[in-house]
Amino acid sequence: MDTIIETDRIIIREFVEDDFMDVFEFNSNIEVQKYIGAKVLESYDQAKSVITDVWFEDYRKYGYGRWAVIYKPDNKLIGFAGLKYLPEYDETDIGYRILPQYWGKGLMTEACIEIVAYGFNHLGVDKIIGIADPQNIGSCKVLEKSGLELYKVDNYMEEVEVSNWYKIEKHNFKR
Repeated sequence: MDTIIETDRIIIREFVEDDFMDVFEFNSNIEVQKYIGAKVLESYDQAKSVITDVWFEDYRKYGYGRWAVIYKPDNKLIGFAGLKYLPEYDETDIGYRILPQYWGKGLMTEACIEIVAYGFNHLGVDKIIGIADPQNIGSCKVLEKSGLELYKVDNYMEEVEVSNWYKIEKHNFKR
């Protein structure tokens, strides 16, 4: 479990199969999934499948993906944050989910600022987008505080009719 990013409060690393109970905890939480358009997980087997069939596949195929976020003061895996290549748009997306008890502490902004820097400086990505439900004010603020700017309002997937689309390009990145 190599650390990808570490700050004073969080560690970001690749998921491992043994993380399935924590993945189930945040991906089965209705509040966490409220604005996502994804189905709530109903079993540990589904959580294992997300890790092995989605995240491990992204690591293998693209060299990056959604990563585990560990809150250091509690030594707890509280959610994910990371980049995901979206082949249907030919874009690299930044995304995140954490348990509600950790909302409002600036943790996702802290993580996303570092992930944007990592994407540009270590992965060679030229542009990063973020897609959020306009009603999810917290998520929109995280993207903005992480340096992304709103550039369009459009649909995303069939389940989500209207989304805010944000982006940051490497040549505009200051760090």
